Amino acid sequence: MRRGPPLLKDAVEPMPPGSQPHEMSDEHDIAEALSLLAQNGDPVSIHPASSTNVVLGRILSVHPELPHFTLELNEGEFIPPGEATFVAWLRSSKMQFKLAYDNWTPVPDQPTIIPLDFPLRCQVLNRRSSTRLETPLGIYYMASFVLNGKPYELQLYDFSAGGVGMRAPPRDTVGLHVGRKLQRVRLELGPDTVMIADLAVRLSRTFRSFLLGEQVQIGCQFINLSPAMQEELTRKLQELNATRQR
Repeated sequence: MRRGPPLLKDAVEPMPPGSQPHEMSDEHDIAEALSLLAQNGDPVSIHPASSTNVVLGRILSVHPELPHFTLELNEGEFIPPGEATFVAWLRSSKMQFKLAYDNWTPVPDQPTIIPLDFPLRCQVLNRRSSTRLETPLGIYYMASFVLNGKPYELQLYDFSAGGVGMRAPPRDTVGLHVGRKLQRVRLELGPDTVMIADLAVRLSRTFRSFLLGEQVQIGCQFINLSPAMQEELTRKLQELNATRQR
């Protein structure tokens, strides 16, 4: 039974500049990856080069022999002519590839169903490209910020040189969708370290904690971290890591 259409909060941003993904060019590997997306019904975000709007859809099916797959767009969606970047989460990694058509021709009488050729290559980036350390028990590491006039305060559960993980009950995470930019977030990394940083939400998922009940995990990536802040963050990571190894 297929899920409903992907929502805007399911949108996945393309890999940021400076990422170091590995390249997948074997046709069988690409077929396996696309088949897994189709099997799971995972959302696919299409970013047209000629537009800032994201188009949402899913991989409907993959041809068993030929390097072809079928894309199913949300009702009313369309891809403008030209190049487009496809992005999706594949297990714990981000998968990205580009296709270009002068006319993204749908199946007759089915405007949301589009047959496509395999990309020649895909990029795959592990979700956690830098080592994350869990915050120590008994010490509250917090993230505080204001979004659209509403104050937020969430507990940090891990952090790395690339970003932070936060968690809170669902009522405290309303509006924190994937792709949302958070400006001037106050990060309290222990009793003696406070940082102000901009973040982008890259992951949002609900889970149930035995002690805390239903929680939402929010994974964020640092944006435009200055060299001085990067150095301070590295120092804190090394300090915490050294403490754990004692």
